[in-house]
Amino acid sequence: MRKLTYIDAIAEAQIEEMDRDENVFVIGEDVDISGGVFKATSGILEKFGGRRIFSTPISEAAFTGLAVGAAMTGLRPVVEFMYFDFVMVAMDQLVNQMAKMPLMSGGQFKMPVTVRAQAGIGSSEAAQHSQSLEAWFAHVPGIKVVMPATVYDAKGLLKSAIRDDSPIIYIENRMMYYKADEVPEGEWTVPLGVANIVREGLDITIVATGYAVHAALAAVHELEKNGINAELIDPRTIQPLDIETICASVRKTGRLLVVHEAPARCGMGAEIVRRVIENSFDYLDAPPRVLGGVSIPAPFSPALEKACFPQKEDIIETAYALARDKI
Repeated sequence: MRKLTYIDAIAEAQIEEMDRDENVFVIGEDVDISGGVFKATSGILEKFGGRRIFSTPISEAAFTGLAVGAAMTGLRPVVEFMYFDFVMVAMDQLVNQMAKMPLMSGGQFKMPVTVRAQAGIGSSEAAQHSQSLEAWFAHVPGIKVVMPATVYDAKGLLKSAIRDDSPIIYIENRMMYYKADEVPEGEWTVPLGVANIVREGLDITIVATGYAVHAALAAVHELEKNGINAELIDPRTIQPLDIETICASVRKTGRLLVVHEAPARCGMGAEIVRRVIENSFDYLDAPPRVLGGVSIPAPFSPALEKACFPQKEDIIETAYALARDKI
């Protein structure tokens, strides 16, 4: 086993897929300059030259539109958005063109575009650089949404995304970028739409997405000390959502807590609860709970920012309240 950082896993996945398929290319702001702002494209320019990776003007609308046109000709663009917040500038290209082109063309065009964007909260970058907008795109028919929480998944899910013929929003979390973990040598893929049971348990099901998986895992260890045996599930992709794995867990535990950094209002937690209630209501022994961010723009102040999204202690308190009768 070797140690690899999350950001290096992303760079490695792109290089392997560009080696595998000459139709794969990378575009985005500053992606060919020293490996990009976050070093997510390190080594690509040196290996493939400027024809397979090139920097764009500061116009997300323009280069996302370019990706749509390129995909229509059979190419497989990988588009880097420097911050997920900037998708607003390209919503027409993403939602009206990219998501709908296969249907609007009667199946004549595939749309194998992977849009990489880093998101999340916790680095004090204020309201315009700290948003978690995954629920927007999970709502749009025709788009798949991927949220890798580990180094292993960062590489494996990106490779699967690039090979997929559907448009994919691939959401990275910058708080994970430079964290390292042990991973195998060589290449691997992780299938889209298959959840990961991070830890098995019997007393409560905790579903967490993105960086919240790590706070939830820390909470699970603390809950164990207090006699609560929690099962932790990382969906890995929220569209398609592996609701079967989640429901199977709820049928076992009888309790559900969903945790994510995005505001709880109209978030993915609400969608997961809806689908669990529709499929496994009779197995619930307590009302499901969603623990998400507060519905305000993210403040710059580190102390205020920390209060805006779930911490380990919040997860412990909520999970314990749901499952304490099982002790």
